[in-house]
Amino acid sequence: MRLFNVTKEIETLQEVGKLSEHTAQFTVVTGRRRIGKTSLICKAYENEKCLYFFVARKAEAELCESYQIEIEQKLGIPMLGRVENFTEIFEYLLKISINQPITLFIDEFQEFFRINKSIYSDMQRLWDMYQNLSHINLIVCGSIYSMMTKIFKDKKEPLYNRQTRFMHVRAFTPSVLKEILSEYNPDYTQEDLLALYSFTGGVAKYVQLLVDSGATTKDKMLNQIVKADSVFLSEGKSILIEEFGKDYGIYFSILSAIARGKTNRSEIEQVIGKEIGGYLTKLENDYEIIVKKQPLFAKSSARNIRYTMNDNFFTFWFRFIYKYNYILEIGGYDKLIQIINRDYETFSGLMLERYFREVLIEKQLYTRIGNWWDRKGENEIDIVAENELDNEAVFYEVKRKAENIDCDILIGKAQTFLKSTGKFKNYEISYKGLSMQDM
Repeated sequence: MRLFNVTKEIETLQEVGKLSEHTAQFTVVTGRRRIGKTSLICKAYENEKCLYFFVARKAEAELCESYQIEIEQKLGIPMLGRVENFTEIFEYLLKISINQPITLFIDEFQEFFRINKSIYSDMQRLWDMYQNLSHINLIVCGSIYSMMTKIFKDKKEPLYNRQTRFMHVRAFTPSVLKEILSEYNPDYTQEDLLALYSFTGGVAKYVQLLVDSGATTKDKMLNQIVKADSVFLSEGKSILIEEFGKDYGIYFSILSAIARGKTNRSEIEQVIGKEIGGYLTKLENDYEIIVKKQPLFAKSSARNIRYTMNDNFFTFWFRFIYKYNYILEIGGYDKLIQIINRDYETFSGLMLERYFREVLIEKQLYTRIGNWWDRKGENEIDIVAENELDNEAVFYEVKRKAENIDCDILIGKAQTFLKSTGKFKNYEISYKGLSMQDM
């Protein structure tokens, strides 16, 4: 699959490269695993000499040997003798870049923590020493999001705030997913589009795995995801166990409960059987896997809070793959597909609401977008959108089928919202229904 929707990011990275010809640049690129960070950076610098250092889990001396070969091949500059520590190589490149601009891309940067964590403090010392003299374009990225955030945003860490730019690579938007499906399956249906969005969340690698295998319809996607040799089946563990460490079992149980619809803390704690406040805080702030939601315009408090996963793939994985792993252990792939199809309408209905929320955000028609529910859970509005510049507000009801949308009920819920919040006075109010026909 070719690269989609990275024009702005490539232009930004190329602009940073030009800036480095005058002053040193240090760019940190983050984003969840499989989002396409490495492909993006390599594409941006494909037409120039770019040193690529991959931080594998090897001895530091062995890594340095491969880095020396890369330097000699790309720059044509032989290094004198064998270098066994990264600090020497980094200082060597900084010195060269005083007279010769250099682009250096370090991939899996967080792995230095396992190999020799003093590298970070050495890099800080050298960066502070040479930054005003060097013409280096340094780009680092890592696949463990929490570690990368800690390295550069924790005040206790040596590289805190040393970066000159912090880029976050995000998933494909709904419009890009439509573009991809149009190219690989011009006859796709709304069900196919919703399935691609629901199963992948727009994560580049997952989309690539499906479209490159010809799985561009809902049924083909499911058959590709749920089969004996599928990489999707172990993906949740592959990514998250390393993020969570020894407490991964508790985190997995929490995420599984959320994926099954247990959205408030008391419900989740009933499932887990213990107090989970600290775990929820880390999932939200450190790992950014869940988000804490309150009704629009609600006052900040611990009441009426809901937790949800903001990653579609993890929601799907915990809802079906992790929950029914016992079926997969006995080779019941067809059985699991039947279960997914049985529950798919409910699951995809929730994904459809998320889809339209992203569509509205992408269109930039409003200044505020959220949802609302009352404390009793009797009234809930899928999407409330406000344009405070034009004094307009729109209440949206989202259903898979257009015939299931009842505008009278929506208007009644909206009236309850207006009375309880006191918002949108002197606004032009409208009510709209969104279904799969509107995708």
